Amino acid sequence: MDAIILAAGYATRLHPLTENTPKPLLSVAGKPIIEHIIRKLDEVSAVNKIYIVTNDKFESHFKKWLRGFDAEKPIEVVNDGTKSNEGRLGAIGDIHHTIKIKNLSDELIVVAGDNLFEMPLTEAANFFKKKKSNVIVLHDVRDFELAKHYGIVETSNSLVLNFEEKPLNPRSTLASTGIYIFPKKTIELIKKYIAQGNNPDKTGSFIEWLHKREKVHSFVTDKKWYDIGNMEQLEKANRHYKG
Repeated sequence: MDAIILAAGYATRLHPLTENTPKPLLSVAGKPIIEHIIRKLDEVSAVNKIYIVTNDKFESHFKKWLRGFDAEKPIEVVNDGTKSNEGRLGAIGDIHHTIKIKNLSDELIVVAGDNLFEMPLTEAANFFKKKKSNVIVLHDVRDFELAKHYGIVETSNSLVLNFEEKPLNPRSTLASTGIYIFPKKTIELIKKYIAQGNNPDKTGSFIEWLHKREKVHSFVTDKKWYDIGNMEQLEKANRHYKG
């Protein structure tokens, strides 16, 4: 299994903090967000290599950080070639870019580089192994107003029925945590999705397309989860992880 950490965003909502620092390298409880994520990936024995996909603006920042990081698994920084928020490839575009230039063909675990979560990734990986199909990790925010700010998923018997980004009228409070596990055959479907000219920006758009063609199972965690989209969430995560 290969792992991709999505870290190619420009985090404009967190300016000025992220004008010269990529969001995944912002500090939470004394260490960069991305290190919290990598330690979670380290727990999954099936993961052979971790790819951090970033942009041309921040590639050097990640490479400098990596030189000082004591990694347990091989890590490679991948540059998607973009230089601005307007020209970004998008989440699925970056996954596709990494698959293409690194010739990936194995099972794939994808983690958004701006999320912090207490759930052991081994739990989701074991669920994936049991189901032998696509898996999306969800967190129940238990508030329909709050649900309007997330990618919201409807499920039945753990199967995904619908995915909607930031719905005006949420039909569920199950939010995507930005963690996905794909079997080998989905690699070709990602290529097909992009080739058809579908929206490359949001992973949720791909899940909405995918569940109509293949089973997508949901794994719901009740453990703490932070989507670091603004200063408030960053401060909340910092307080929590400092304990």
